[in-house]
Amino acid sequence: MATRRDFLGATTALVAGAVVSVPAAVEAREAVESPVSMQPPVLPPAIRALRPMKNGVVPISVAERQGRLEKARQLLRDNGAAALMLTGGTSMEYFTGIRWGLSERLLAAIIPVRGAAFLITPKFEEERAMEQARLGPLGREAEVLAWEEHENPYELLRKGLASRGLSTATIAAEETVRFMFADGAAHVPGVTVVSGTPITAGCRTVKDAHELALMRHASAVTLAAYEAAYKSLKEGMTQDDFAQLVQLAHQQLGYSGSAGVQVGKYSALPHGSATPQVVREGSILLIDGGCKVEGYSSDISRTFVLGKATQRMKDVFEIEHRAQSAALAAAKPGVPCEAVDAAARKVIVDAGFGPDYKFFSHRVGHGMGMDGHEWPYLVRGNTLPLRPGMVFSDEPGIYIPGEFGIRLEDDMVITENGAELFTPQSPSLEQPFGR
Repeated sequence: MATRRDFLGATTALVAGAVVSVPAAVEAREAVESPVSMQPPVLPPAIRALRPMKNGVVPISVAERQGRLEKARQLLRDNGAAALMLTGGTSMEYFTGIRWGLSERLLAAIIPVRGAAFLITPKFEEERAMEQARLGPLGREAEVLAWEEHENPYELLRKGLASRGLSTATIAAEETVRFMFADGAAHVPGVTVVSGTPITAGCRTVKDAHELALMRHASAVTLAAYEAAYKSLKEGMTQDDFAQLVQLAHQQLGYSGSAGVQVGKYSALPHGSATPQVVREGSILLIDGGCKVEGYSSDISRTFVLGKATQRMKDVFEIEHRAQSAALAAAKPGVPCEAVDAAARKVIVDAGFGPDYKFFSHRVGHGMGMDGHEWPYLVRGNTLPLRPGMVFSDEPGIYIPGEFGIRLEDDMVITENGAELFTPQSPSLEQPFGR
């Protein structure tokens, strides 16, 4: 599932050679370009002081994935479907542990309500597919059906279902299955294709204790990276320079992470601008990004100023802080998703930044898990009741065109009695990390 971070992270990816500080620019580039010296870039002290945050991190086990498959089978029965169809992406990894990219060639995992799961794979990928399958919950029982380049892979789908007594079957296709694959399955005689979201969302929406621990850790990693980058911020840096600091800080902590960075008036664009931007004394910066820990995401935004903030900036920050707190206070089991958005929006509109979406132009939050954005969403019209174990971003924003924008974003879990943020709220623009 494409996310905001896919877009924002593209900037960081394009500037792999960006400077880590203004004085170190030439030195860092020469270290990379010189045919004699291959010295790494000079890290600012705050980033150099970071140490890997790997202790206590436990991967999702095969037994846990087996439990997920059993739950999926029960949901298939509850929804009158005979099998779940997965192709490369998050849900395939969630259920089977198989990490597979998408191409025009069909590779699918079919999880039937009865009998062993089976894979449909291009013949030249057979060994690689079997290798991954056997490392996960599908194990050695998984049947691998391989098709040559000139053959019809959907004939293997028909055979695989028929051998399990499912000659007539309703298949639930996971939501990111490409149309051409779902359409190919739908043209198999006796097969009907329906949405698999009730099954995949039914399994993935509520996180267990292990998943929550991984997400909490991911948030702690990103916040530590942000703080180290912030301590390394200097006048004259570009937005790409600072994005590189965030990336390097994540690397020092042992993870791959990134952030989109917007400076000054461009912070009023929620997803930013590609226009080159330079940090000056008094500049406001809005950063948004995160990392993954064992496949589970963080998504954090911070807004801060280099030097002194204006009184107007401070006033808007205080309103934004109250809006984020209002969303947190409104989030409780049984409350509809839309009520959380309404609580934050009321604070912002009542403070004069309205009406409605004029200055707070997006929903207050999105579900999170293995994907940075996944169901459900904290948005008007979504009456789904909140349940303990759901995780969301809590990210109201106030965006003043031509001036600046402020967004605070932390990740929030619904508990038995309310909601809890994984990371402390930012206290101010001038001390965004409280020290």
